[in-house]
Amino acid sequence: MILVFAENQKGVFKKAAFEAVTYGYKTAQALGTDCVALTLGSVEGAGELGKYGASKVYNIASEQLNAFDSSVYAAAIAGAASDLGAKVVVLSHTSTGKSILGRVAVRLNAGSVAGVNSIPSVEGGFKVRRGVFSGKALADFEIKSDVKVVSLMGNAIQPEEGGAVVGVDALEIDLPTSRVRVKEVSTVEGTVPLPEAELVVSAGRGMKGPENWGIIDTLADTLGATTACSRPVSDVGWRPHHEHVGQTGIAIRPNLYIAIGISGAIQHLAGVNSSKTIVVINKDPEAPFFKAADYGVVGDLFDVVPRLTESLKKFKADA
Repeated sequence: MILVFAENQKGVFKKAAFEAVTYGYKTAQALGTDCVALTLGSVEGAGELGKYGASKVYNIASEQLNAFDSSVYAAAIAGAASDLGAKVVVLSHTSTGKSILGRVAVRLNAGSVAGVNSIPSVEGGFKVRRGVFSGKALADFEIKSDVKVVSLMGNAIQPEEGGAVVGVDALEIDLPTSRVRVKEVSTVEGTVPLPEAELVVSAGRGMKGPENWGIIDTLADTLGATTACSRPVSDVGWRPHHEHVGQTGIAIRPNLYIAIGISGAIQHLAGVNSSKTIVVINKDPEAPFFKAADYGVVGDLFDVVPRLTESLKKFKADA
């Protein structure tokens, strides 16, 4: 059996949950077994996970799960996997998944691989693939333990509907007492979170100051994209830290990444070079980012970006 932990935020599933269930279903097909989903806390429409391949959904409802504590979450997931006899546990490679993967693996005495990006190969073993060397190469890992734990990179596969709504069963698991006390939770509302975004418009020090960011927001709004920035921009307070992408920020894997006025230092590239298409706009033809770009525009961003935005608006109006 494949057990997929489907994350929710305030009782609502995000795209990462549907990706994970789709991944679990396809893995179950390859192994000739079933895929079930696990939800924690109060969740709306948990049975909807059946549309993405889960044959059953289990829910653990406990007050101890209302605030995130990695040790309690890990105990819940590992306990469910043990009780249900799951041989593969699938997590999302989010901040939550990263913080609990190791704990779940230890509790299950399982081998684990973080950040896988394709369906496992099950011919002669259980092999998964992930990026290494800051995304510059791919490596295959064979997990030989009886129970296996993996986390799935965001946007690695697309959610696929094909099933129907399924039943939700309550599951009782003994949980440890949480040692975490949450005083306040502050979340960004109204935008697609960067790890889930398929379109991202990012800018750097080439913007010269925060007062010029309007052209970036306008381009992003036109595309329906999420905005991001380089580390120097967030460090000086031009943009909030939750928009910082790169090795020391948020690693993303969008379908389209537009980098504007960013030189492309290796630390930034490490967090974005898994993007399917990279477009670079920079007036310096020697900017390192051009070596990683699928498309590059050498020019003054204050001239190029407004013209690009107007062209996109015209294209959408004529479509």
